[in-house]
Amino acid sequence: MKIQPTARSSTKIVSVFLAMAANILAGCSLVPTAGPSSRAISNVKVGEAGENGIAVVELSAELANRLVEHSRPKLFSDVLGEGSPVGTVIGRGDVLDVSIWEAPPAVLFGSGGGDFRMISSGSTSRGTSLPEQMVDHEGRILVPFVGSIIVAGRSPKQVEDLIVARLAGKANDPQILVRISQNANRTVTVVGEVTNSLRIPLSPQGERLLDVLAAAGGTRQPVVKTTVQISRDGLVANMALDAVIRDPRQNIRLRSGDVVTALYQPYSFTALGATGRNEEIPFEASGLTLSQALGRAQGLQDARANAKGVFIFRFEPASALAGEPGVLLQPLPNGTIPVIYRIDLRDPRTLFVAQIFPIRDKDILYVSNAPIADIQKFVNVIYSSVLPIATAATVLP
Repeated sequence: MKIQPTARSSTKIVSVFLAMAANILAGCSLVPTAGPSSRAISNVKVGEAGENGIAVVELSAELANRLVEHSRPKLFSDVLGEGSPVGTVIGRGDVLDVSIWEAPPAVLFGSGGGDFRMISSGSTSRGTSLPEQMVDHEGRILVPFVGSIIVAGRSPKQVEDLIVARLAGKANDPQILVRISQNANRTVTVVGEVTNSLRIPLSPQGERLLDVLAAAGGTRQPVVKTTVQISRDGLVANMALDAVIRDPRQNIRLRSGDVVTALYQPYSFTALGATGRNEEIPFEASGLTLSQALGRAQGLQDARANAKGVFIFRFEPASALAGEPGVLLQPLPNGTIPVIYRIDLRDPRTLFVAQIFPIRDKDILYVSNAPIADIQKFVNVIYSSVLPIATAATVLP
């Protein structure tokens, strides 16, 4: 016997439906989602001046260019400059041979003996070879009638000119010859991700960065994932190895005492939300742009992605956003501030900005769901939750 629904049962069905809908609306967690909505991110609490908070910044071409300039690596050629071949610059610990000649009548150095030399005019000059001296820790040597002079960091020719200038009015037309008899500062140390960590002697030809890396057996990691660090006299500079290979100017000539370290840099970013891939994605030490990152994440999902809701989550150095409107945050102890960059991919101009915006290590690329996708999910939940109850209610007496 078929049971016909009564007005009372229909009212009951409607009441149950409304109650279920109210409960679902009150508990949004019942609707599946991959993360916060675009609205929730845009309305995140922004810290006032002197407070810790999160900066939500609209990505623009001007901001992208400023971030590119701020993150641009310092070049070896700018920070360290070109070294000098061994034997052309005197260093601490080197042993010097200094010889002095005077034109006749020689009285300052020649009167005490020495080696006689004949010159083309037939006159005789007397030369004196001083005992070999080691350059002390202050970079000095001692020359009679001249005193203590700083020689470290100077070429033998510069030291010769300095001694001649100091002997003016004392010696008769002095001629000076300075020679490095023992060079104690002619090695470079190579460590890190190389086949052999060792000290490599430098030769007068002037070895360059790639020369010493090759002498150490090359790097153990792929070139695109290797960063080279050079330490020299308190200065430290880093560059991606493939950037050094591409730019011959960065293959600088090394100096004695340099320390070259090959570092393995497994850079990566994480793609979340409505992207084609939700995972940690590695990239090269030479860097990655936003457009490349979107490509490696297999783009946005057409069925659910909000093209206006693309975000980059990052801890940004406070100096990079100095003066940016709306960013008045107190930096964290490490000097960074949490930033969310908001990108609108519906604007065609943004695609040009995406080609220069740099992705950094540990960035999170998040794409929110489109509102219609959330509505569809909500309707599906309502349908799957209410329909069985409504069906049961229609058969109740």
